[in-house]
Amino acid sequence: MFSTMRRSARACATILAVTFGVSVAFAPAAFAQEVVVEHAKGTTTLPAIPEKVLVFNLSALDVLDAIGVQVTGVPGGPKPEHLSKYASGSYVNVGSLFEPDYEAVVAAEPDLVIVGGRSSRNYDDLSKIAPTIDLSASWDNHIEDAKRNALTLGKVFGKEVEVQALVDRLETSTVELQGLAGEAGTALAMITTGGKMSAHGRGSRFSVLYDVYGFKPAVESLGTGVHGQPISFEFLLETDPDWLFVVDRDAAIGQEGQSAAAMLDNEIIHKTKAWKAGHIVYVNAGSWYLAGTGLQALQMNVDEIAGALKAK
Repeated sequence: MFSTMRRSARACATILAVTFGVSVAFAPAAFAQEVVVEHAKGTTTLPAIPEKVLVFNLSALDVLDAIGVQVTGVPGGPKPEHLSKYASGSYVNVGSLFEPDYEAVVAAEPDLVIVGGRSSRNYDDLSKIAPTIDLSASWDNHIEDAKRNALTLGKVFGKEVEVQALVDRLETSTVELQGLAGEAGTALAMITTGGKMSAHGRGSRFSVLYDVYGFKPAVESLGTGVHGQPISFEFLLETDPDWLFVVDRDAAIGQEGQSAAAMLDNEIIHKTKAWKAGHIVYVNAGSWYLAGTGLQALQMNVDEIAGALKAK
């Protein structure tokens, strides 16, 4: 446990860091066992199990929630349904995923700040205030990065056994899904938002559908940018995948607009194999889009897709 005196000293240091741009080194308490954490931006040494934790990454929040670690502050904005409790006033609002409220961060006197993905760019500034780790995950190593980051959190909070149990369950169910997907035919992942559609293939943010779960891509050459490749209804008819997995981004972020299901209910889509077979799956947008590498989200995604394949 961090002493009251140490907290007070660090609070002063963080104010100096923010005000004058001074990088402050935090000396560990003599009695605390240090934990060296490797992460996307290097290494960070923590003097003890952190008590006040600010989380700017929803995938990390997903894992902490799963293993029963209490957090002090989270960013405002939309949360996936399984993390909806963190939208309450019980948690300090520390800004957004893209722009921290630095005054709120300093006032919280955190022992640890966690960033990743959308918030990764703020690592340097936040690390001047308190020990900070970056748990970003890459698209081309999606699941392995997710497991590594979760195990890192298990190490930090003394919850290795709990995390390993979640990882083991995910791995077992993923193998089962791979067996089903290998016999399911072609598939395409897509996003709808603001009345527009984009497709995602190998190398994209949803490449896990092909590279890990084992679906055969309906199209091998698609743009790999963060927003995917813009497509039309005619494209979907021409490509004609056996399975269509749809992420409704507007639903994920709470934005009003035409739902994905309404968009795809038209004469052109009615001619596709996926529509005729009932193989259009409107996936849990929050777990896919907002907390994509959290262990709970990943488990829900695997269970959801396996359930759809078994039903058909």
